[in-house]
Parts: sequence; structure tokens; C-alpha cells
Amino acid sequence: MPQKPFVFKKFNVQQHECAMKIGTDAVLLGAWTSIKNRPCSVLDIGAGTGILSLMLAQRSDATLIDALEIDDSAYEQCVENFEQSPWADRLFCYHAALEEFVDELDDTYDLIICNPPFYSEHYKTNNKQRNLARFSDAMPFVDLLESVSKLLSEQGLFSVIIPFKETSHFITLASTYRLSPCRILHVKGTPSSEVKRSLIEFTFQNSDIAQKEVLTEQLIIETARHQYTEAYINLTQGFYLKM
Repeated sequence: MPQKPFVFKKFNVQQHECAMKIGTDAVLLGAWTSIKNRPCSVLDIGAGTGILSLMLAQRSDATLIDALEIDDSAYEQCVENFEQSPWADRLFCYHAALEEFVDELDDTYDLIICNPPFYSEHYKTNNKQRNLARFSDAMPFVDLLESVSKLLSEQGLFSVIIPFKETSHFITLASTYRLSPCRILHVKGTPSSEVKRSLIEFTFQNSDIAQKEVLTEQLIIETARHQYTEAYINLTQGFYLKM
């Protein structure tokens, strides 16, 4: 029996071949990432289903949106989702490892976006595909940041979502590659819960859009089960059917 896709307002996402399904993290990142600099070229690292690329295709006028996915099944699913979308002519997925991609590419991107794997090895499962998609040794932060520093244009933006507890470490690591945060969003599930995620937007320290003071904000997702906050609704209503 065919699997039902995840249906958004303007596109559908098949995900049955992907280890990691559509989640709040990806939707938050795709909706929050700034397109104020009107990027012409976008790179989605570790694309999975292609959700981030599809969201940015909907939100922006970028003429080139490339995605990178190493897992065979996820790559095939991503290509399928791109081909079935209204923006198939602007979306392309590469089947390669990040290091291989960096070595072979001479161009840079105006915007790079990534929802990286970040669970520790202590929580690994027997599912190799899921481990590859979800555990940090598949894409160590240092490898990600080094690659971004080579692929990002001098005035470009890099947008990422990580566990809150990794925020300081990630920012310190990014600084060694001349990347500085310009916006940070801390995400809490409810008013009483702890901050769970940090969405961070970086740019090069010498870029025109680099800021001395980082804009730091907080987002609460819901006040009770399925009682979403106005801020969360405003951020995601362009995508979720019931928002």
C-alpha cells in the first residue's frame, strides 16, 4: 500500500524511504531562516526528504537550490519530492558526501542551511540508515563548519538548528572559521519547559551584514497540547495546513 505523503499548503513530501521523518525542527528552521539578502543560490546540507529546500523554494526567488544527501534511499526520495513540486526547475539534489562535494565544487552559495545530525553515539540503534541521519559522528560539527566556510559566499548566511546545550561550543567552533552569529532563536516546547533548541544564523566576521550585537529571541511552541502560541502560528502558517 502506498504511503501517504506529509501534506503542506503548497507541496507534498513523501518520507517513507527516509530514516528521519518530517519534524518540528526542520519546519522551524525552514520558516525562520532569513531571505532578506535575496539569495540567488541556496545549499541544503543533509537534505533528507528535501523539506528545507522545498520551503526555501516556496519562500524565495532563488534560481538555484541545491541539496546534498549521502544516504541512497533518502537521496532517491528527495529527488522524487523535488520532481513532484511546483519548483522542480530550481531544485537539484546531489548524491555525495559533504567532503566530496566541497572538493569538487568551485562555486559558493548565498545561503547554506542545515539540520545536522546531533544525537550522541550512546543512543545508537541497530538501524544503520537512521544512525547515519541522526548521529553527530556522521557529520561532526567541525567538519560541517569547515565545509560551510569554503562553500559560503563572503556576504552569505549560514542557518542551522542544534541542541541548546551545544550553543556556546558551536559558536566558539564557528569563530575559528571566521563565522559569527547574527541571529539566534531559542526554542521551548511550553512556557515551563527548558530551552530545547537553538536556531543560529551565521555570517563571515568581515561581511557587510555582520553585527556586533547578536539579535537573540525566544520562541515557545505551545501553551498546552495543540494550543499553539501566536508566535509559532505566525512563523509556520505559510506551510502547515491547519495553521
